[in-house]
Amino acid sequence: MKFGQQHHLRQNVYFQLFFWTALFLFGIVRDYGEYDGSMSSTTLIYNFCHWIFQIAGANFIYYILIRNFFDQKKHITFSLYLVLSLYLISVMNRIFIVYGAEPFFIDEPQDSFYSIFTDIRYLLTHYTFSLISAAFIFISVMFVIRYRDEKENTAQLLKEKAELELKSLKSQLNPHFLFNTLNNIYALSLNNSEKTSESISRLSDILDYILYKGPKNEIPVSEELAVIDHYIELESLRYNKERLKISKEINLNSAATIPPLLYLTLVENAFKHGAGKSKDRTEIKIDVSSDESYLIFKIENTCSNDETNDPEGIGLKNIEKQLKLHYQDHFVFNVSRENHTFKVEIKTPAAL
Repeated sequence: MKFGQQHHLRQNVYFQLFFWTALFLFGIVRDYGEYDGSMSSTTLIYNFCHWIFQIAGANFIYYILIRNFFDQKKHITFSLYLVLSLYLISVMNRIFIVYGAEPFFIDEPQDSFYSIFTDIRYLLTHYTFSLISAAFIFISVMFVIRYRDEKENTAQLLKEKAELELKSLKSQLNPHFLFNTLNNIYALSLNNSEKTSESISRLSDILDYILYKGPKNEIPVSEELAVIDHYIELESLRYNKERLKISKEINLNSAATIPPLLYLTLVENAFKHGAGKSKDRTEIKIDVSSDESYLIFKIENTCSNDETNDPEGIGLKNIEKQLKLHYQDHFVFNVSRENHTFKVEIKTPAAL
């Protein structure tokens, strides 16, 4: 936060140096043209004296009046203070010129303080209008810069919010997956199965993927399919060939990427609501294809009559939220149930 404030302050200093220097040079060039290519040192001194109070007045109006009154919707108070400030700054500018600058190059009687304070027309013509012109340009540019900064800050906050939401979603998915998998290993260990060690090895590969790939924003789809193979082998240890039939068809034609754990969660869901809930023969079909623009993932599993693979379940809800966070509206997520078959289809851009 401290670094951000220092960076903002440094940017503001650089902008003010550039803006006010450019304004001063513009005034010199303008006067130079009005005097047919010649300009006295007296005119330059007058311009410099006006320039100092333009800087002070514009910054006072923006940082004090606008920030503390106009931004707070205190428009009447702002208007009153603005008029008073323009008058006082104009008076101080004239006093500075009459009593601070002119004695060094003009040997004439000085205007009285009464004349300086009461000659409103002269103040408006020679001081206030130039102050208003400079302040208007300065404040207009500051509002543009502030709008840009607020827009960038909003975008950054939305990005951080999306990242936090995504981490939260993954934290919900990972324990869900691990809980089911550890239950599988526990069941094997109770039977003193020789498959226990193999299942632990498979789980180790999956955990490695979750720990090191899960936090990333995107991964090659080939890596996700590889860990799905580990998961299928792990689940297949629990069932014989007559109990479970798995078929896969992979046709990848591009170096597609996806959010990690996207497909793995759907495969786990198919096992959970398919073989995990039915005593009958279960079939799971996985179809992954792609072209230069899109990646399509389809998975379907047979389910019992009373098993609906509720689309409102935590797994499918989180999948849809992840898709929205990564792709906004540029994706297709279809969930359907026909007879005893539950189907999920995801279509996403080939690259994030």
